[in-house]
Amino acid sequence: MAAAFLEKQGLFIVARNFRCKSGEIDLIARDGKYLVFVEVKYRRGKGQGNASAAVDWHKQKRISQTAGFFLLRYGYGEPPCRFDVVAIDGKEVQWIKNAFDYCR
Repeated sequence: MAAAFLEKQGLFIVARNFRCKSGEIDLIARDGKYLVFVEVKYRRGKGQGNASAAVDWHKQKRISQTAGFFLLRYGYGEPPCRFDVVAIDGKEVQWIKNAFDYCR
């Protein structure tokens, strides 16, 4: 659902569910000159809290480490990158561009 949403917004999906020892990235996409690492969070309803709130500092750090590995593994060098979150609460989709910065 998140990939289809982003494709409708003009992004090109490069990879889905990229995994390595340091973690997983749900979607990796191209948005113009940017390589976008996307964390997708889903909640069936509002009773479980907001989906985007689940992307805490620890999750951001793990995604950042995994993104660094992806860039090295596939020889991307240092393209402009962005970390986005797609939060799906029930049927409501919220796309948070540049949701967080790279975490060391």
